[in-house]
Amino acid sequence: MATGTSIKVMIVDDHDMVRLGLKTFLMLEPKFKVIGEATNGLEAFETLQRRSIAELNKTDETMLDDEEMPDVILMDLMMPIMDGVEATAKIITQFPKLKIIVLTSFLEEDKVVKAIEAGAVSYVLKTISSDQLIHVIQGAYYGMPVMNAEVSQALTRGLRQRSLQGEDEGFTLREKEVLLLIADGKANKEIAEELHISIKTVKTHVSNLLMKCDLEDRTQLAIFAHRKGWIE
Repeated sequence: MATGTSIKVMIVDDHDMVRLGLKTFLMLEPKFKVIGEATNGLEAFETLQRRSIAELNKTDETMLDDEEMPDVILMDLMMPIMDGVEATAKIITQFPKLKIIVLTSFLEEDKVVKAIEAGAVSYVLKTISSDQLIHVIQGAYYGMPVMNAEVSQALTRGLRQRSLQGEDEGFTLREKEVLLLIADGKANKEIAEELHISIKTVKTHVSNLLMKCDLEDRTQLAIFAHRKGWIE
């Protein structure tokens, strides 16, 4: 980013107060310039299409803020008409140079995976601090993904679940997660902490796995997972 150049940001969120809060904060930072808002993904996409055409047809070097294309988009996830995942996929397909940050309250594994697959460069929660948000936006501008540990763990769990969905061994997704962690050498306490469940629940899953696999101990379960090719 050249000296004196601001990062142009568009805010996409269906809550007025969220947009206002973000806009007010960003306008106080000289390194950012808020050049647009949208209340849903479709509105954002159509706005970008209009601005792209206006940019191609411009006859001078000056453009109004509401005519400029953004560098970075702060994208809410759950919105009416078109949600953040679908909007991200459509926008990145047509405008691959734009950087999209999913800014949401949701941490479900499948939502994190789908957002990243759609093309979001970063996925952060709305509980993020103001200093962290600045770091995330600057990182996105330079194409650098930024995720905190909580989101990274959710992404890892989501990808693990995705890889197991095609396997049919009569296991539930949670049982498959426990099995992979056993094969990774994790103790019951570590499994409970990683999956955010009780040790008692972990023990129940282990018992069910032993019964379904007709095996006698955890070591045999680990060998079973390796033979299935689920663990390298």
